[in-house]
Amino acid sequence: MIASRPVVSRRETLAALAAGSAALAAPAWAKGGKKVGLQLYTLRNLFEPDPVGTLKQVAAIGYREVEFGGGGYDKMDAAMLRKAMESVGLVSPSIHVGYDALLTSLDAEADRAKTLGAGTIVLPYMTKEHFTAEAWTTAVANMNRFGEQLKKKGLGFAYHNHHFEFLEKPQGISLFDRFMKDRDPAVVHYELDLFWAVKAGEDPKALIKRLAGTVFAYHVKDMKADGSMTSVGAGTINFADIFTLNALAGVEHFYVENDLAPAPYLPDITASFAATSKLLSKA
Repeated sequence: MIASRPVVSRRETLAALAAGSAALAAPAWAKGGKKVGLQLYTLRNLFEPDPVGTLKQVAAIGYREVEFGGGGYDKMDAAMLRKAMESVGLVSPSIHVGYDALLTSLDAEADRAKTLGAGTIVLPYMTKEHFTAEAWTTAVANMNRFGEQLKKKGLGFAYHNHHFEFLEKPQGISLFDRFMKDRDPAVVHYELDLFWAVKAGEDPKALIKRLAGTVFAYHVKDMKADGSMTSVGAGTINFADIFTLNALAGVEHFYVENDLAPAPYLPDITASFAATSKLLSKA
């Protein structure tokens, strides 16, 4: 699929110019601090019945960062999870929180993030009722508001993509282009899911250039030739090429994820950890 020509807004252009200057100062990962993280949604079937044991297994593989999402983590004692992480040398830079929860209980979600030690809340998904031009405009305005409110609480905010942002085009303009036009890049950053971008027919490097300086994290997962998801290094995505733009992106975190990791799950994330670690050692 050939992606349509992007609509680049004035706000986006100014943000990219500012990011170009900011990229001259190396972010934390470029100073030897690159750590491979794991989005815990990958292990949701293990995590929900045994969160403490699962965190121990993740740390034993070598991961040092985790991102909470799914697995019922939001129904668990956040202080208990924080203690379990600290006991095995894990930290959680970010957590996933749904749109409705941010609308109705942002303060509580911010408190949860702080208890877990997370500095950023990521909005992971939007449902179909938001895919019209009017509804999406409202949603992005709310994202700007979430970002402003979280900033006042000392937290960051980011949006995580799937493929629909590029494929859904109300009135001929993609949701992604509408997002880029209307978001406030000072308070709404991006968690770029590289698999879903490629799945939508997009060039990740072109997206990074548009998002320059505002990419909080990557979701790193690979794609087989048939378009299905697989562990990092077992597919066709050229991560080494994409990672040449890490400084321009401003990316701070590299979260392995496999939405469809096969049971027993741990071999899949072990392979991804090894492959991603090797990629980052050369980036």
